[in-house]
Amino acid sequence: MTHGYLIKGLLATAMMALTAGAAAAPAQYPAKPITIVVGFPPGTSTDAVARILANKMSKDLGQPIIVENKPGVGGSLGAGLVAKARPDGYTLVLSATAPMNINPHVYKSLTYDATKDFEPIGQTTWLPYVLVTNNSKGLKTFKDLIAYAKNNPEKLTFASIGKGTTSHLLMELLMKETGTKMVHVPYSGSTQSQTDVIGGNVDMTFDTVVSAMPHVKSGKLNGLAVSVANRAKLAPDIPTIQEQGLPNFNMGAWLGVFAPKGTPRDIVNQLHTELNRTLSDKSTNDKLVALGSEVVMSETPEAFGKMVQENYDTWGNIVKEAGVDQK
Repeated sequence: MTHGYLIKGLLATAMMALTAGAAAAPAQYPAKPITIVVGFPPGTSTDAVARILANKMSKDLGQPIIVENKPGVGGSLGAGLVAKARPDGYTLVLSATAPMNINPHVYKSLTYDATKDFEPIGQTTWLPYVLVTNNSKGLKTFKDLIAYAKNNPEKLTFASIGKGTTSHLLMELLMKETGTKMVHVPYSGSTQSQTDVIGGNVDMTFDTVVSAMPHVKSGKLNGLAVSVANRAKLAPDIPTIQEQGLPNFNMGAWLGVFAPKGTPRDIVNQLHTELNRTLSDKSTNDKLVALGSEVVMSETPEAFGKMVQENYDTWGNIVKEAGVDQK
């Protein structure tokens, strides 16, 4: 009898231990809403992409995904907040090129290290830029533009949305690759820069395909060249810069998802899988393409991280060669 009671007691103790262990086991991810931080205002391309992705991923994951806008410092305010967030998979950032690749070379006192403070999850889209001119000088083709610039140093002007921005640095790279020199005219936004290019106050600008193409189609601007390797779906008739004599020119703006450094590997892998599933969905894909984005899926989180690092080095060199003073 004594042995029987002893055995029953041991079994009861074992069951209690198993029950306690089960109660202490981590809940299946995700067990609560996820926040995606966007470092740009509502209505921007990055914000629109985030909301399209969040809508589909929330249905698949069974939890709400909240898009939270934290604009400031060229997108870096939001990235800095996520870098300091708890690494549990519930706070992510949808970042553009600038916060991870350009701003670290432009701003002295960012609150994060772009190369160390994040876990890459995956790329979402690639945003081509198009070089556009007005009709004042009759520069109808890319070759016309480069020939004129070579024969007339510093006689052409180009607009950007600010010193050290993508639109500025793309032109710096173009001048380097073609041996030309043009005059930079920085603006505080795309609408202002486009207005002055259309009005003939400035000769040209690089802008996103989705922003520039309505003016090209209306005849107000001439679309001369696309900045990435393949022709843009929203501008299929405009040749790439590669097609027109610069075989290594392939620069644009990517968007991708990151988690704070230290996020568990199984959560990173799960988010990567869910992100690619969302990007493969035809309805979601169509919505992203309608924004002017080229949908791009990373094969692995590591592959995305490698691309980000390579772009970090490339943009760093461009910033340095352009002589952009740190802010």
